Amino acid sequence: MFKGSYVALITPMNDQGRVDYPALENLIKFHIDSGTHGIVAAGTTGESATLPFEEHIEVVKQTVAMVNGALPVLAGSGANSTAEAIYLSEQMAHLGVDGFLSVVPYYNKPQQAGMVAHFNAIADATDIPLLLYNVPGRTVADMLSETVAELAQHKNIVGLKDATGDISRLKVTQALVPEDFVLLSGDDATSCEFLCQGGHGVISVTANILPAIMAQICNAALAGNFTKCRELDEQIHAFHHALFVESNPVMPKWALYKMGKINSAHLRLPLVLPELKSKKQIEALLDKHALIAGNKGQ
Repeated sequence: MFKGSYVALITPMNDQGRVDYPALENLIKFHIDSGTHGIVAAGTTGESATLPFEEHIEVVKQTVAMVNGALPVLAGSGANSTAEAIYLSEQMAHLGVDGFLSVVPYYNKPQQAGMVAHFNAIADATDIPLLLYNVPGRTVADMLSETVAELAQHKNIVGLKDATGDISRLKVTQALVPEDFVLLSGDDATSCEFLCQGGHGVISVTANILPAIMAQICNAALAGNFTKCRELDEQIHAFHHALFVESNPVMPKWALYKMGKINSAHLRLPLVLPELKSKKQIEALLDKHALIAGNKGQ
């Protein structure tokens, strides 16, 4: 089920900082129409760190309702407190989500044994499939391939989002996990090569902006057409970098605002709008690809 292009969906907000549900519905329709294979709701790109529990759960609930079975929905359920991650999982287990995505605890720097205990406890809490998320650039702690393999023995732990950007890690992990264990790239800049080396898909920030081409890249790779996969990726490679010149999701929100897909680029503090230099960089790319929707300033 968890293959192809999954968008790490932003959470649109109005200028008062409240979740903009009509904009969220428009984004979901955009992805359904563009061929996106699945949606991650209230993940880290969705500003989960600054969504209170009730709001986090509501965003996921509304996303499932708006998707209405057209695409699989993964719900972010990560926290640096195991008890909080379990609470979120239990509260969202009956919302109709297809799976959970749970990040390595941030700031705590858990040992490998601590990661095993943490994720096993979350997986024990519900019967919903759980995907692990390793992004040491944000969490500091790095979940090793051997740890992933140990966790893969749990019946509910079915995959990994690998955002290390290290393709050599993929081969190591592939050799240690079951054949049906899902391996998804969480690093857009290296995602094409990840797919060409046997990855099953992506959870992509770039897909917020270019869902159709990200889906095409995954379709090509999964069909074994690696030449086409690389050719398509080369066309949009600059986006993979421009969308990360400031902390995610600062740049994808600004890009979607300039595209007219959301009404405001509002971010929850401590994140703020991008600097002028960053705005100009992404706007130049959007203009080059004919994605700007009118002249918007903020």
